[in-house]
Amino acid sequence: MESLRTRLARITHLNQAAAVLEWDMETHMPAGGAEARSQQVATLRSLAHELLVSDKTTTLLEAAGPVSELDADLIRVVRRDIEKASRVPSSLIAAMAEAAGRAKGAWQEARSTDTFSTFAPHLERIVDLCIQHAEALGYEDQPYDALLDQYEEGATTRQVSEVFEEVRSQLVPFAKEMGKTGVACEGPLHREYPEDAQWAFGLKMAERIGYDMNRGRQDVSAHPFSTSFSISDVRITTRLEKRFFNPAFFGTLHEAGHAIYEQGIDPALEGTPLADGTSLGMHESQSRMWENLVGRSLPFWEYAFPQAQEAFPAALQGVSLDDFYRAINAVSPSTIRVEADEVTYNLHIMLRFELEQQMIAGKVAVSDLPREWNDRMEAWLGVRPLNDAEGVLQDIHWSLGAIGYFPTYALGNLMSVQLFDAAYAALPDLDDHIRHGDFSALLSWLRENVHQWGRRRTASQILTASTGADVSAGPWMAYLRRKYEAMASR
Repeated sequence: MESLRTRLARITHLNQAAAVLEWDMETHMPAGGAEARSQQVATLRSLAHELLVSDKTTTLLEAAGPVSELDADLIRVVRRDIEKASRVPSSLIAAMAEAAGRAKGAWQEARSTDTFSTFAPHLERIVDLCIQHAEALGYEDQPYDALLDQYEEGATTRQVSEVFEEVRSQLVPFAKEMGKTGVACEGPLHREYPEDAQWAFGLKMAERIGYDMNRGRQDVSAHPFSTSFSISDVRITTRLEKRFFNPAFFGTLHEAGHAIYEQGIDPALEGTPLADGTSLGMHESQSRMWENLVGRSLPFWEYAFPQAQEAFPAALQGVSLDDFYRAINAVSPSTIRVEADEVTYNLHIMLRFELEQQMIAGKVAVSDLPREWNDRMEAWLGVRPLNDAEGVLQDIHWSLGAIGYFPTYALGNLMSVQLFDAAYAALPDLDDHIRHGDFSALLSWLRENVHQWGRRRTASQILTASTGADVSAGPWMAYLRRKYEAMASR
């Protein structure tokens, strides 16, 4: 076991070193460094892959004798990782990393200049490599299954489609109903919010809910993200808009939710493949919980609004708590996913999920994406992007090669409510704790039931153990109805 752990630590450190280079690429690296950096990351990722699938690692795995449940879990997870990774040649891993490194820069340029043609050839390369990856991994039903499984272990396109259809059938009429209630008032959010004050206020609240700045930091990036180099070094980024409160504040809370998860993993898992979130859906459940279920709740702002008034005296002059609470929960279809309200957000994800499947199946060409995107956005949300920068180019994920990732956002939304309901059942006075700025009870519950396990338990196992059920749309829709019916009656 000791020799196996030493070997796995070397593999982990290579991947973590690649993550440092990728973080720097998004935050501090000069634009001219993109070509060299993409090659550097490709080298590290392919080396880590080669070490993992090597005969030596397999020999150590077979010879290791587990002396604890943790050892047994480690062997089980690594065996599955090797079984999957061995199907994929290291040359493909390197090609994907290199293509993503180049595509990120092209995406940034295309987005800033509103020229999809700049990004299109890079996306065509990404799609082709993802198809190769899916074929190498293997699948029973369709290629997209193999890509989805990389982010949400065990999930299939068919299963996710069924859950999403249940959500959409209820969500579309609910969104239209909310549009008639008058629960829409964004005015107070579009005032002058000084960027330095936004930065300080967001970090203050992130620390308050549990983000340990002694083991983390925040930087600026074009698209907010979190990244972990170890349990003791988990970083986040955000973006700032002078005349819009939401992007920086809720972006910081969202990414802090991801980081709090990583910081809460059992230290005994450090240096192993177990020291990671169990799935992207479970990861997203944590970020959306802190961003929405806590961060957009009335008890939270009963605590935080007086401090916001101190931080932004000019912007919030004459604004009541009720005005502000309604504004941050306004139901108003938007072209921008990261600025979408809780009600319409999942429709953004379902649109991307559908387009990804059709790209991989060869039913939608990359050149047709802008038109397909805009037509579906108009049909599903009733809004049409003015340009590609606020349409098909708004998200970074495809430039990263992360096709199969988007569905986990909506799955995470559903999981977040199931977990939050379970926490409420265990902590009936949770609202009072939040109202007084005490988030320790909720954080402790999450540490015990979700965070500590890392990859030792699957998302399904965590959900079932904590809530008694697997992922379901029912609790999320019930939460929305409770919240917005209460708002409409205020």
